[in-house]
Amino acid sequence: MPKAGLEARGEDQTGLEGPGHEGAGLDSAGLEARGQDQAGLEGAGLDQAGLEGSELDPALPDGELAAGLVRNAATLALRMRSQGLHGEQKTSVSDIVTAADRAAEAYIVRQLGRCRPEDGVLGEEGASRSGTSGRVWVIDPVDGTYNFLSGSTYWCSALALKDGTAAEDANEPDPGVLLGAIYQPQEDKLWLGGVDHPATLNGKPLAPPSDLPLGRLSAGTYIHPSWLARPEAAGPWHAAAERAATIRMFGSGSCDLARVADGELGCWFQHSCPEWDWLPGKAIVLAAGGATNVVEARGLVWFLAGGTRAVGELAAALRAGSPYIPQQMLGLG
Repeated sequence: MPKAGLEARGEDQTGLEGPGHEGAGLDSAGLEARGQDQAGLEGAGLDQAGLEGSELDPALPDGELAAGLVRNAATLALRMRSQGLHGEQKTSVSDIVTAADRAAEAYIVRQLGRCRPEDGVLGEEGASRSGTSGRVWVIDPVDGTYNFLSGSTYWCSALALKDGTAAEDANEPDPGVLLGAIYQPQEDKLWLGGVDHPATLNGKPLAPPSDLPLGRLSAGTYIHPSWLARPEAAGPWHAAAERAATIRMFGSGSCDLARVADGELGCWFQHSCPEWDWLPGKAIVLAAGGATNVVEARGLVWFLAGGTRAVGELAAALRAGSPYIPQQMLGLG
């Protein structure tokens, strides 16, 4: 994307500098650990000068460390986008990865290696490290990559800290979570919350999500178009969606869940979420006084968040959802 087009949206270099947008602190050594050497960064339009910056202090409490990590990772990704990026397809046309995703994840992994060497790491873009503490940091360096690459502001960096010390099935879809942090850089919004951290947005406490019935609330959601042709997904999804006052589909689960926590969205539901899409927002919704649940319906696992009443109604609708049969399967399309 040309520089002029980014400046038209206020994404010039000046817009990336300012209060709270410290340097990413990602040096070439940290990138080489992930096989992303300086030449690869220069190909993405980011030179060594753009990587220099302060390191995070290992003495920071977990909440402040998480906030610094997502803020710096998102700032790094935005700087790289301002220089031009290309997407690589993963599982579908809309499931893509960029050099910015990988660099932002490498930055977080490197900082955690310095600041929390005993903790484990799990990242969307392949980072994996076992720890000795029983704690694991779950990383989504750019959530909403399709939006990010398209020039949208609706994307974020997200991070969760889960406690793996309790006996837990490795295939458990909804592990316990201690802390979540989500930063949406182009709106300069930082959500933080967890077991020992009251939910905040830019440092201000959040009120609990509304406990109105589902029929009076907006519902954030996402379903890939290919799943709409599959009755096991389309049936429950349709049953839940039709009970909400209105539906919103924006393309970043963590941005959505943050807005459930702050009240901008009434509730949220989606199936088959990996931990990095679910745990950061789950932690913040719970810290705000909201409710979450994970339910199975017709062989798929659905993830829900909102007020207690709405989450209960969503769960009931998903479980009771009648089969939704696309018209083409009936010979009508």
